[in-house]
Amino acid sequence: MPETPADQFVDMRQQHETAQLGMWTFIATEVLFFGGLLLAYCVYRIGDPEGFAEAARHTKIVIGTINTAVLLTSSFLVAWAVTAARLRQGRMAGLLLGFAAVLGLAFLALKGVEYAKEYDEHLIPRLDFAYAGPKATSVYLFFSFYFVATGLHALHIAIGVVVLAVIGWQAGRGRYSERYHSPITVAGLYWHFVDVVWIFLFALIYLPGRAS
Repeated sequence: MPETPADQFVDMRQQHETAQLGMWTFIATEVLFFGGLLLAYCVYRIGDPEGFAEAARHTKIVIGTINTAVLLTSSFLVAWAVTAARLRQGRMAGLLLGFAAVLGLAFLALKGVEYAKEYDEHLIPRLDFAYAGPKATSVYLFFSFYFVATGLHALHIAIGVVVLAVIGWQAGRGRYSERYHSPITVAGLYWHFVDVVWIFLFALIYLPGRAS
């Protein structure tokens, strides 16, 4: 494992802090990106709350809830893995990241099942959309947002799964320690951010209209 910093850094602490700063900067750009999507959703929802609530009732709340639990569990495993790596428990960290990656794959698989069900119900804008009723336009707008936002989120999950798998393999080989753990730490930040985005999406997409 690296015990000395790269040439451009004074010491390992500066290298670690720089890596974290880079990830936080990336996350800030992602917040702006997803924030724009969420803002657009809220504007349209304010324009027709009844129509968006009607559309939300067609989402698969059970699958969405299970996926929320899956991602929260994976975040816990990643946080545990970071601590394990810093304590030189490389094998444990590798196993934890591997399980987290598997949960990420489970999330994507369930999302695929959900998309298939929505395709069968003709709820895919511009591809196969058929909805009868006075709120059809709002339902169309809702599912346009739904597929764009959840599709982009799924892409981030897929990238995260690959990153967790690679870093988990490296952790299992004892690459990280209390002195050098920047890669696993910044990967954890990324994964936690993706999970937080999902919590917002879950609240906006699945919950409206469920009480009525």
